[in-house]
Amino acid sequence: MSSSEVQVRLAIDAMGGDNGPQEVVDGLAAAIEDSSSGVQYILVGDEGELTPLVKGHASLSQGPVRIHHASQVIGMDEKPVASLKSKKDSSLVKALELVKEDDADAMLSCGNTGSLMAGGTIKLRTLEGIDRPALGTIWPGIKRYFVLLDAGANPEAKPIHLLHNAILGTNYARVILGIDQPRVGLLSIGTEESKGNELIQESHHLLKQMRGLLDYQGLLEGFQMFENQVDVVVCDGFVGNIVLKTCESLCKMIGSFLDEELRRNTLRKTGALLSKGAFKGLKERINPEHLGGAPLLGLRKPVVKAHGSSNRHQIQGAIRITLDAVRKDMIGRILADAREASELLLPIELAVGANR
Repeated sequence: MSSSEVQVRLAIDAMGGDNGPQEVVDGLAAAIEDSSSGVQYILVGDEGELTPLVKGHASLSQGPVRIHHASQVIGMDEKPVASLKSKKDSSLVKALELVKEDDADAMLSCGNTGSLMAGGTIKLRTLEGIDRPALGTIWPGIKRYFVLLDAGANPEAKPIHLLHNAILGTNYARVILGIDQPRVGLLSIGTEESKGNELIQESHHLLKQMRGLLDYQGLLEGFQMFENQVDVVVCDGFVGNIVLKTCESLCKMIGSFLDEELRRNTLRKTGALLSKGAFKGLKERINPEHLGGAPLLGLRKPVVKAHGSSNRHQIQGAIRITLDAVRKDMIGRILADAREASELLLPIELAVGANR
């Protein structure tokens, strides 16, 4: 592929996942077979391990893929900042540096979440008008998918950060879910104006001032999340991470219970066999592999985190999400909305300052 044909350059941390580089390479091969041309893929990791894996796929060995050697790997249990300092030649750090130095337009990793968030913030910095990044996640609703953020990047948020989360989530829903005017809700313990702690109260007041920019629907309770009353659920990283991990654990528990009950006798086993297609469809709705990446929104370049245990299909889905973010100029859209929000905030800030 000539340089004139390359439209997007994607750096992929090939070493950080629980399943090793094999699943990453297989996922990349599937993505290349399924996607349009114009992409240069940069696999970052141990060249000795990656070369034979790449040669095992004709679409990779003869396609738009190159290997960028990195001798170290950051483990899942390593502390974020310490790992960045001690493993400067890790695949995660080297992939981030490719993006920082404009040798890549975006990055994908299924490695250490904390290290990716810390490294992305330190090396790439946040966009103008966005104070802190947020981790965006896509969830299944009764009728369609919705976005929840922050899922853990910023556990100690202020009202301005939740406003920024609303802007980030709105643009992510536009790009990935194809919703022109996403409806935004603020997660709280009740929909009444008086409900919620000080952070929720102040954030709710701030978001109401942005209704010319955002389609803000108001406060939202936890049980309403899956009813598709809104397309973007906003919360701080502390609450979002608890919600995320609780729901993941609950789904696993229900799945375990169901499996146990279906194996209890021959009649149930027969029924389970006949319902195999329904169970497969249910799994795909709850955990859609084509949406297998969670972006660290608010940075100057797209950085997407895939689950540590991602399989090749989830890697393929995460690659699609990352490419969509670049091709549809998600960063430019966020910047434009952040500037408009700053303009709307200016008279509010002046009024507050005058009353002090």
